[in-house]
Amino acid sequence: MAQLTEIIQEIERVTGLNCQPHQLSSVGGGCINTAYQLKTPDTQFFIKVNSPKLSDMFVAEAQGLQEMAELNAVRVPKVICYGTADGHSYLVLEYIPLGSMRGAANAKLGEQLALLHQHPQAYFGWHMDNTIGSTPQINDRSANWVEFWQQQRLGKQLEFAATNGFRGSLQKNGERLIEQLPAFFTDYQPQASLLHGDLWGGNAAADEHGNPVIFDPACYYGDAETDLAMTELFGGFGSDFHAGYRSIRAVDSGYRTRKTLYNLYHIINHLNLFGGGYLGQADAMISQLLAELRS
Repeated sequence: MAQLTEIIQEIERVTGLNCQPHQLSSVGGGCINTAYQLKTPDTQFFIKVNSPKLSDMFVAEAQGLQEMAELNAVRVPKVICYGTADGHSYLVLEYIPLGSMRGAANAKLGEQLALLHQHPQAYFGWHMDNTIGSTPQINDRSANWVEFWQQQRLGKQLEFAATNGFRGSLQKNGERLIEQLPAFFTDYQPQASLLHGDLWGGNAAADEHGNPVIFDPACYYGDAETDLAMTELFGGFGSDFHAGYRSIRAVDSGYRTRKTLYNLYHIINHLNLFGGGYLGQADAMISQLLAELRS
C-alpha cells in the first residue's frame, strides 16, 4: 500500500492539523481510481489517487464539487486539496460516513437536485473539459443545446466507438439519429442548469444523519433532464426521489422519450469503457429513438 507521505504533508499544510499519528487504509474507490481513508487524531479524510498524467481529471472533479457546494442545494464532499505528489495525481476530500438511500433521504435528494437545477446559466458546456468515467468529456461552450448534444456528446462517443472498432449499424444509425436530433426538441427549449453529470445510484448516498450526499461528478451546464434520465438508467432511485423532484420542478411530457436519448450517451460510453457487452443495448436504443421519429 502507498505511503502518501507528501500528500499527508499537504493536508497538514492546508488544514493546519497535525496528522501524526495516522492510519491509512484502502477503501473502495470505484474502477478508475485507488482510494484510501486517512484517520488522524482530529478527523478523517478520503484520498483518491491515480497516474500523474490524469491530474486534470482531479482538477475538474474538485472544481465541479466546489461549484455545486457554492449553490448550497445538496451536500457534496468538501474539497481539501488536490495536485500531484508521491508519484500520483490526487484529490483529498472530507470523509463522510455513508449509508444507503431510503425513503425520506430519497425524497429529499429529489427536492435538492431540483433546487440545484433551478440555477440557470447563459450557455451550455463548462469552463473546462472533464471526464465521464475515464472518457474525455468535451465541454466547449455553446448557445445551442441540440448542436452541443450532436457534436460534443453523441458525436464524440460515436467517434470513440469507431476508434475502438465498433462500426457497422452503430455508426450508420447513430449518424442518422444525430442528423434528426432537432425533432426531439420541436416543443421543448431546455435551459442550461448545473448538472452533476454522472448521477447513477453509486454516486449518491446518505450521511449519518440521513441527509443526501452526491459525489464523483462530471459537471457541466446542460438540460436538467440528462441528470434525471441517468437516475433511471441503472436503478437505485425510487418513486420517492422522483416525487420529490417533481414537487419542486416540473418535468416536460417529452422527457419520456428524451430520457432514452440522454441515456444513450452513457451506454455508448460504457461500450467504450467496458467493451462489446453494451453494443446490443446501444443499437436497441438507437432503433427505438429512430422508430419514435417515424411514429
